[in-house]
Amino acid sequence: MARKSKKQQPGGTPATVALAAAGVEFTVHAYDHDPSHPSYGEEAAEAMGVSPDRVFKTLVADVDGALVVGVVPVAGSLDLKALATAVGGKRAAMADPAMAERTTGYVRGGISPVGQRKKLRTVLDSSASSHTTICVSAGRRGLEVELAPADLADVTEATLAPIGRP
Repeated sequence: MARKSKKQQPGGTPATVALAAAGVEFTVHAYDHDPSHPSYGEEAAEAMGVSPDRVFKTLVADVDGALVVGVVPVAGSLDLKALATAVGGKRAAMADPAMAERTTGYVRGGISPVGQRKKLRTVLDSSASSHTTICVSAGRRGLEVELAPADLADVTEATLAPIGRP
């Protein structure tokens, strides 16, 4: 199921509502989430038939005591040192999952870089720029939004930096 939207959809997630309110064009992709799948991101790529280098996962890290979002391709991993460098920090570690959920308002596997309860500083892996569109979580497991990387960067006020590694 996919739909394009420029206005708020009834029953949308905070991410889709925020995108619509910002006037961003996006497509919603829904699929049946399998709780036994070992990777939320790889499951999304497989279910949508999209290359894993175009599906990006949203990871929350603690950089020098502040929570920061790193958005990287599901086919790779987050380079914590590069993330810290991108935001002018020294040390980074993955955030406590419960803290990430409380702060963003989303559950693990469904954390979106858009529409977070508390807007966190965001860094988008620079590889996103090589694609016309990318997919990120729409705010719940089994739901993705496809949009232009520049639109995602604009709406999240993201810094683009090489923070992903294969």
